[in-house]
Amino acid sequence: MKKILALHTGGTISMQADQDGHVASSQINPMTQIDTPIEEIQVTSVDFLNVPSPHIRLEHMMALYQKIKTEQDNFDGFVITHGTDTLEETAYFLDTMAIPKKPIVLTGAMRSSNELGSDGVYNYRTALRVAADEKSADKGILVVMNDEIHAAKYVTKTHTTNVSTFQTPTHGPLGLVTKREILYFKTAEPRVRFDLSHISGTVPILKAYADMDSVLLDSLSHSAISGLVIEALGAGNLPPTILPAIQNLLTQNIPIVLVSRCFNGIAEPVYAYQGGGIQLEQDGILFVKELNAQKARLKLLIALNAGLKGQALADYIQG
Repeated sequence: MKKILALHTGGTISMQADQDGHVASSQINPMTQIDTPIEEIQVTSVDFLNVPSPHIRLEHMMALYQKIKTEQDNFDGFVITHGTDTLEETAYFLDTMAIPKKPIVLTGAMRSSNELGSDGVYNYRTALRVAADEKSADKGILVVMNDEIHAAKYVTKTHTTNVSTFQTPTHGPLGLVTKREILYFKTAEPRVRFDLSHISGTVPILKAYADMDSVLLDSLSHSAISGLVIEALGAGNLPPTILPAIQNLLTQNIPIVLVSRCFNGIAEPVYAYQGGGIQLEQDGILFVKELNAQKARLKLLIALNAGLKGQALADYIQG
């Protein structure tokens, strides 16, 4: 009998729609009232949080990590139900912590618990099956939605309402859930992990665009931010109009991390014109491979809180 701890945090999977179609949280989390018996799985269900995912903070992510650490010897696997708006960020955060080598699965829903075609109970049941499967161990944090198993590092929400919203650009899912079994056809990459007890700092995200001005960059300083993530153009390029402001931040030893605003592909220094990736790399901007901006922000925050500096910071961010 596999023992699974289910930690419910809220989100659409725990919400209900009223007669006007307005979706909101209720006092009692519906997920804690669900009985989904699965042969050979014993579920302990905990109403850990009950908040919409836009309300999720770093302290909530840290609390989930600490709870899993505390309970790691008492359970064979873990399932976390979560709102979809920030699910990928919580998944990535946990995937960067020193989690136990046991199945840990995040899932959610795109339709509330009383909507026609609600996907919450099905996704929850599927996540329990994945968490109870021995093949799911030591694969890092997994995101299970719509019969697909995704790695926390790469998965992202791609559609505002579609039930197949969670996708892994470029790579595709790690595996699939069928009616009878859990199938993996890819191996999760090894990760550098940190055992932190708290996390703090401010790392904003800016998106590059044509004819960009420096008004926001000019307002930033070392006293206001710990680092900066920029969604750059194409393979990793910036408009020349913002380069002086970028240089000002770099001279204050503020680490600047660059990702592409493109949905697919890798940010890398290729172009040698003014504002091109070659110049940005020479100036000290760090390129992140295959992470989106919200995950790159977490990666930088975690690295700074772990005390990484200089070359060690650059190696981790760009690794």
